Amino acid sequence: MKILVTGATGYIGKRLIPLLVQDGHQVICMVRDILRADANYVEEPHIDFIEGDFLKPKTLTNIPKDIDVAYYLIHSMSNSSKDFEDLEAQCAENFKDALQKTKVKQVIYLSGITNDENLSKHLRSRKQVEEILKTDSYATTIFKAGIIVGSGSSSFEIIRDIVEKLPFMIAPKWLNTKTQPLAVRDVLSYLSKSAGDERLYDESYDIFGPEVLTYKEMLLEFAEVRKLKRYILTVPVMTPKLSSYWLYFVTSTSYKLASSLVDSMGVQIIGKQSNIKELLNIKPLSYKEAVSLAFEKIEQNSIISSWKDSMISSGLLKNSIHKYVNVPKFGCFKDYKELPITDSQETIRKIWAIGGDTGWYYGTILWRIRGYMDKMVGGIGLRRGRTSPTDLHVGDSLDFWRVIFADKDKQKLLLYAEMKLPGEAWLEFKIEDNKLKQTATFRPRGLAGRLYWYSVLPFHGFIFRGMINKLAT
Repeated sequence: MKILVTGATGYIGKRLIPLLVQDGHQVICMVRDILRADANYVEEPHIDFIEGDFLKPKTLTNIPKDIDVAYYLIHSMSNSSKDFEDLEAQCAENFKDALQKTKVKQVIYLSGITNDENLSKHLRSRKQVEEILKTDSYATTIFKAGIIVGSGSSSFEIIRDIVEKLPFMIAPKWLNTKTQPLAVRDVLSYLSKSAGDERLYDESYDIFGPEVLTYKEMLLEFAEVRKLKRYILTVPVMTPKLSSYWLYFVTSTSYKLASSLVDSMGVQIIGKQSNIKELLNIKPLSYKEAVSLAFEKIEQNSIISSWKDSMISSGLLKNSIHKYVNVPKFGCFKDYKELPITDSQETIRKIWAIGGDTGWYYGTILWRIRGYMDKMVGGIGLRRGRTSPTDLHVGDSLDFWRVIFADKDKQKLLLYAEMKLPGEAWLEFKIEDNKLKQTATFRPRGLAGRLYWYSVLPFHGFIFRGMINKLAT
């Protein structure tokens, strides 16, 4: 079958695509920014990429007319827009209108469990999208999942941050909220096995793991898997705002995402029983099994996707990556350094490993201080780290940077700053004529931007010099 996957660069989409290809399907991946198309799939004959933005109907005309199945995997945890629910609804309406002009037979949507009477803003939005997608033009299959557990998922990484950093914690009362966590590989099984299955046409199913756990129990069971002793005291006095700040400072999440998560975590997520497990022959993993398998992926450095690579993990880079690839030349401050190199492959290896656990090769304590400062003013700090310790792809997060261009053959890496700044900043590494050329570019915004540049200028001298010395040798 010919299958359209929207949200193809997202956490679920990137993992679903290879499964569909493995099952013999032709996959059309729709992305908002073609530069974020996975380089690993460029030569894959069963995968094609098309560009489109569901907030811009005119960009959707290149959807093939002969698709059989379409996955709608577009949703956001961002709180950045007051019109969030309207924008989600608009995307769904535009998707439906575009699909009605094709021969598609089935649309599969991954939603959230919405059985509680008091739903969060995001769960209300997902429920609204479910209704919008329904039409007589095609059949819908809707899967409603709760907490998804897998390497790189937001819930997994946030729980990991909390458990591994805090031996004892005084936590908000929403840790007593009940939920049914589901392994990401089970989510993918439901999604991939449902393609073209007429038994599931115009049906909706809650999908969930075999256990009902509170968030507190999830934290403690996670600690057991990691062989850590942890103690948790829940208190009723934390307001949603204080809870959001608690989550923001303890974990790698942004404040906006933390606020959204707190809003959702106050809602009990218990699924309704159905026969879907028997229909698709799926036996969901236990929570501990899901956590253990996630760490196997981490230890093998084989994490396919991470929520941290989503543009909403920072909330700063809202535009297409195209806009940032061409570093401005005028009205900017620059710190340029170059050094001869003897082994270009070794230098490239070091560049591609920069950040995360490796660090920035020089002045590590100063980089950390800059990260703490960013966190204190509402930025993302250094806690996002990186998805892979050795690989970089366009769109990946890298501490408080975003990868804008990464090409080992062209021996060039370009990063765009997502920390809080009175301006915009780029950091480029490039090898030409057996020389490593390192350029930090800052485009100031007003007087504050110029004052910022001159205030950090004394540190740039030895930090950037020390960094290039380490990279070039």
